[in-house]
Amino acid sequence: MDTLPEPPFAPPAGPSRDHGGNLDAAMARFGGDRASWLDLSTGINPDPYPVPEIPAEAWAELPRRTEIARLIAAARAAYACPARIVPVNGAQGAIQMVPSLRAPGRAAVLGPTYNEHAAALRAGGWQVTEATRLAALHGADIAVVVTPNNPDGRHNDPETLCALAARVGLLVVDESFADPEPGRSIAPRLDGGLPNVIVLRSFGKFYGLAGLRLGFALAQGALGDRLAELAGPWPVSGPAIEIASAALADRQWQAETNARLTRDAARLDALAQGTGWALVGGTPLFRTYAAPDALAAQNRLALSHVWTRIFPYSERWIRLGLPPSDRWAQLETAFSAL
Repeated sequence: MDTLPEPPFAPPAGPSRDHGGNLDAAMARFGGDRASWLDLSTGINPDPYPVPEIPAEAWAELPRRTEIARLIAAARAAYACPARIVPVNGAQGAIQMVPSLRAPGRAAVLGPTYNEHAAALRAGGWQVTEATRLAALHGADIAVVVTPNNPDGRHNDPETLCALAARVGLLVVDESFADPEPGRSIAPRLDGGLPNVIVLRSFGKFYGLAGLRLGFALAQGALGDRLAELAGPWPVSGPAIEIASAALADRQWQAETNARLTRDAARLDALAQGTGWALVGGTPLFRTYAAPDALAAQNRLALSHVWTRIFPYSERWIRLGLPPSDRWAQLETAFSAL
């Protein structure tokens, strides 16, 4: 997809790094404690994977190579990826490695999207252009595409991305929200023909365990070797290895979670559209709507202690994650007051 849904995108003027998850600011302004708030400002599964019992040695000892290899094997099977898989401190950890992979030059980011890509590149000395069309990425020394995109859910299919890879120096494909739709991932194509592609995957979003700080960078050959070198010998913790190795292999939980997320996303769409908001797009983990006044809508929901995400480049877009299964009533009450 090479077009942008309304409203039109105007890139931020500076290296803004605003994010969701800023619940402290909401509580300071609107009152209440953490338990009273429904934080929908991030796209994290609100019903997380059940954490298994963690062996004592996972806390007390550095991870052994065999344990890291077990995690990598689980990720390889889950992502159907034949390339090198490098565990990192969340997808964010890999984002911060990317500027070091080459001498600074010209980078292009397909936007509007997660702002850490552009911010990390700028901090690393790169000249960054934020563009709304894939064609504008051609010729960049580093090009970044988030798919499905945050916040509008745009997809770029693997064939399109393979073609783009041939026209840029290094292509970073951020698939942090791709778990519910594995058939759209480019990761299985990292089998020898895409030596200049890095795929980023987030563990915490789909599995609802963002505090674990775990992600993966997938790449072939020398590029994969360089990422592993930058990650260091102990890139993730022992408890993260234990939990993620189990979760990545749990196909039944994954299927049940996909079904629930799909149902809940449709339920949220119906609630928002009943208020008059138009669906811009999203994924099964978050939805973005066009409201008459996004800031006013955010403030009204905040009075009911429901926190959402708005964006500096649009006066209309508002994004909501999904509530936990036992908190829908609070969200429905908040919407009734709009």
